[in-house]
Amino acid sequence: MSSELDPYKLSSPQRYLWRMLIFIGAAAFVPIILYRQILEAFWSNPLLNAMIFFVLIVGIFLALRQVVRLFREVKWVNNFRLGDPGLEVDRPPILLAPMATLLGDRVGRMAINTSTMRSILESVGMRLDEARDMSRYFTGLLVFLGLLGTFWGLLQTVSSVGDVISSLSVASSDVGVIFEDLKQGLEAPLQGMGTAFSSSLFGLSGSLVLGFLDLQASQAQTRFFTNLEDWLSTVTDINFEDLDNSYGEALGNGDNEQLVAVLEQLSRKIDQAGEEAKTGGGRNATSAMANLAEGIQGLVQHLRSEQQLMREWADQQASQQEEVKDVLVKLNDVLSKASSNRQN
Repeated sequence: MSSELDPYKLSSPQRYLWRMLIFIGAAAFVPIILYRQILEAFWSNPLLNAMIFFVLIVGIFLALRQVVRLFREVKWVNNFRLGDPGLEVDRPPILLAPMATLLGDRVGRMAINTSTMRSILESVGMRLDEARDMSRYFTGLLVFLGLLGTFWGLLQTVSSVGDVISSLSVASSDVGVIFEDLKQGLEAPLQGMGTAFSSSLFGLSGSLVLGFLDLQASQAQTRFFTNLEDWLSTVTDINFEDLDNSYGEALGNGDNEQLVAVLEQLSRKIDQAGEEAKTGGGRNATSAMANLAEGIQGLVQHLRSEQQLMREWADQQASQQEEVKDVLVKLNDVLSKASSNRQN
């Protein structure tokens, strides 16, 4: 309902956070139910498995932090959009720190140019990408630790099997002693297999958990970036700075052709801003830009028609001046002849 009343209000990432918490709670039931088997697998190589669990916990914390930090940014933008000077945010934004610096204390109706909009979006996009890269690094690190434990366990298994085979004494006639030595020798290869499979299990399971959390965090960040872009497209104004000098010069000199050229340039910039508003998703801004562009185009055509009328009027004035000049020349000749006759 609130989105219908205010279509450009930034939505809260709360639903993505709830998805992550529900998934973490559901995943936590697995070790609770299978705690005996997990403990046995964990103690096969406690050092490496403890490192895997530590990386998993840090990765979960970072994934949750990516979504939680969006709440402050969304609150700041929505309060800034309201334009109420009495509203104050307790803490300044982090992701939108460049935007807060560029916009300053502007409240109420405001407008930014397209270059400012691009710089804001690029800065926010770079900061979001940095957070995503960190989460993806921890996901890859879990896979690496799982593979490391796998190869480590396989190396232990291969070396232990070789030691068992070399330690067997076929000279002994007692078969029971041979099998007892074989059973004791196989404990090391089995321990190596436990290390391999436990580390692979913990590493791949942890990467699966972090992968889902990273997916939800990426969706929340993408939604935040899209909403921010939609709102910025509604407050993006055309950059008139490069037109001010030409427009003032045209008015000062009374040059109609130069004024037409300036207005044509203005029309092109409005069309360009309209295209950017379309890509940004601002429907109202797009409609307003299109109507304004049509109005400017009509003004240009009107000035061209007036320019043609001025040229025709100038041509008529020039021809009339030529006729008046001929009449004055003839009158001067007549007066000169009359004065000469009087003198004679």
